[in-house]
Amino acid sequence: MNLVAQIAMAAAETQHHENVAGETFIFGLIAAIIFGLMGVVTLSYRNVANRHSAKAEAYAERHGKEGHGH
Repeated sequence: MNLVAQIAMAAAETQHHENVAGETFIFGLIAAIIFGLMGVVTLSYRNVANRHSAKAEAYAERHGKEGHGH
């Protein structure tokens, strides 16, 4: 038996024919959890500018209505 045949026999012995989708399901679950957490973090910054509108108005009164120099 030559080397190529031995490698082919070894590869055939190590193959398993199971449910690949079931084995890789955990990767999709982890990705979904990470994207969900990133979405929660993104939504936590929603409406932040309006929370400090009194500060923004006070700054605008002190420094003029033109903005901050642009």
